[in-house]
Parts: sequence; structure tokens; C-alpha cells
Amino acid sequence: MSVVAMRAHLSEADIRRLVKGENPEERALAARKICQRVDAPTLSREEREAANAIIAMIADDAVALVRRALAVTLRRSQHLPRDIAKKLAADIDSIAVPVISGSPVFDDADLIEIIKTQGASKQCAVGAREHVSGTVVTEIVAHACEQAVGITAANDGAEFSEENYEAAFVRFCESQPVMDAFVARSSLPVEFTEKLISRVSAQAMDRLVREHALPAQLAVELAEGTRERATVDLVDQAGVAVDMRRFVQQLQMNGRLTPSLIVRAVLRGHIAFFEHTVAEMAAIPHSKAWLLIHDSGPLGLKAVFDRTGLPPRIYPAIRAAIDTFHSLDMNDSREARITFRRRLAERSLTRFQGLPEEDMEYILARLDEDRIEPQPAARMAG
Repeated sequence: MSVVAMRAHLSEADIRRLVKGENPEERALAARKICQRVDAPTLSREEREAANAIIAMIADDAVALVRRALAVTLRRSQHLPRDIAKKLAADIDSIAVPVISGSPVFDDADLIEIIKTQGASKQCAVGAREHVSGTVVTEIVAHACEQAVGITAANDGAEFSEENYEAAFVRFCESQPVMDAFVARSSLPVEFTEKLISRVSAQAMDRLVREHALPAQLAVELAEGTRERATVDLVDQAGVAVDMRRFVQQLQMNGRLTPSLIVRAVLRGHIAFFEHTVAEMAAIPHSKAWLLIHDSGPLGLKAVFDRTGLPPRIYPAIRAAIDTFHSLDMNDSREARITFRRRLAERSLTRFQGLPEEDMEYILARLDEDRIEPQPAARMAG
């Protein structure tokens, strides 16, 4: 099939510049324009065959800049032939990396072959893909270089199984860059989080304890400064704890479930934490505590609050916060949750001025933090 069949999509001048351009830059520009045209989704079967022949010709060009124009232009194309994609993946890094990191035509076997046979830059490109299957992650953890494992660890699109987390820890527990990279994930298994505590940098640890759930007892120990170099803000943990009931019980057992902590958590929007706290302190099921707290009438919350034994002086703050919580509509985005926490605290502080000064200062300081740097989503009621 000649390029004649492609004349409706290609400029003869571009083809001439591709073949006989005066310099590599001119030929690369022509290659880019041709690749954009042959990627059209409306080509007939014959036209697609002709397009693939042209792509193959460009992939064999002796000039690296021309081949790179192909790689960059078609790096996300569904129409890049798989055999040509594999050829580009075996090319020099500047040509291979865009295709490896973005092309949808590779299957897991192709990516695993790259991990096992190619160098660090190409391994990193696999780890940075928008989606990396658990099968590929297993091979990365087992065979790839430290940098590639770190990139994969920080990639939320990489599927880590419990076995993959464990294997990565066994192989790279002495590598602070890899351990730090895991902290960038939006979620981590609680057991793995505990392992990271003693392995990450001070900066990464601050983020770890702020954004990820810690095992309940460990959170208490860190808050008391009895185990590691940093102190955990238990209010933060009230927003990310996975097993909220267990977390509340550990606080209670360690004498840390104080009125001040409860008020601060509620004013930060950690309503699920408050529900479980009420259930624990009132010795009732969580479902009953939830119904009473969120009773549309004025009596449910007061009745269950009185049963907890908490000091009456904090009730107005709790009442104001719950009322504000019910008055706000929000979606489930991270930004909306940050806005929710800010408005909840601001409205509650406006409606109730009887908070102890240290609690007021805490809430205001956290409002400032939210404005500077978005915090992870707080758990909502339920």
C-alpha cells in the first residue's frame, strides 16, 4: 500500500520534508505533522495499513530527533502498532521513555519485559504509568532499581497488594527515599504505616502521622512522646483512623480522651470520631449514639451528652458544631472537605465564645494551616 491512499490526510510537502528535509529539525517537524494526521480515528482499513507503513518508516529513521517526534506525538495513541511501540521502547531513553510511560498498547508482559531487560530510566517510566497492575508492581518491587521502586511507591495508580508492600519493605527498608515515597500515597495499610514510622525522614514522618491512619496504640504512644522523635496530633488521627471504635477505646484506656481533645476534633469536623466517643463513654452501641446525636429535635444530643459524663461547659460548643454540620451541604471532594472544616469551625466559633483559650488558639491555628496547605479528607459521620 503506497502513501497515495493517504493523500486525503497527508500533505505531500510534509512527506517530502520528512524524506528530504534540509536538517533534522525540519524533518522532525514534518514527522510530527504526519503522525498527527495518521492518528485520525476515521481512517479506513486500507488507510490504516498505509499509515502504519509510514509510522514504521519513521521508526526506522536514522535521525533520533525524527524518531522522538514519533514517540512523543503517538505516546498515548491507541493506533500506534504494538510492534512499533516495542521497537521504540528499546530505543534510546529520550525516545523510549515517553512511549513506555504513556502508551496504552503495552500489556503486562511487555512492561515486565522492560523491567527485566532495560535500564533505570525505562524502569522508572513503567512505574510512573497512570495505571500499573499488581502483577507489574510485583516485578518492579522484585527486580527494578531503587529509583523505579520509589516512583512506583508514590504512584497512586500502582496497585500494591499486601505482599507487594511487604516485599518492598524487605528489600528497601534501609532506603529512606523509597520509604519516604510511600508516604505520598493517598492511603496505606495500617500495619505498613507502623513499619514506616522508624524508617522515614523527619519530614516524611510529619506527613505520615498527619495524613495516614496509625494503629491506635501507636498513635497514643507517639502523642505521648514515648516511642519516637515526633509527637502525633491526636486530632489529626481522629480524622483518618481506620478502626474508629478501637482508636477511641485506646484513647480512653490511656486517659487521652479528654474534653479538650473531643471539642477540638468536633470543631475540625471529625463527627464520626465524636459518635464513637459518645458510644464509648455512654456505654451504648454506635448506632444508638448516631441516632441521638443526629436527632432533628433538641433533646437527643443533650440526653446522650449528659450520659457521657463530659463537663456541661463544653456542650454549647458541641451543640453549635453539630447544628452547623447539619446546615452545610458538601460534595466528597478534598477541597470541599477543607472548606467544610473551615466553615464549621468559623461558624461554631462565632456562635459559641466560651471555649478555653488554648482550644480557641488551636482551632484558629489549624484554620491557618488549611489555608496554606490542603489537609487530607476528614472522615464524616457514619
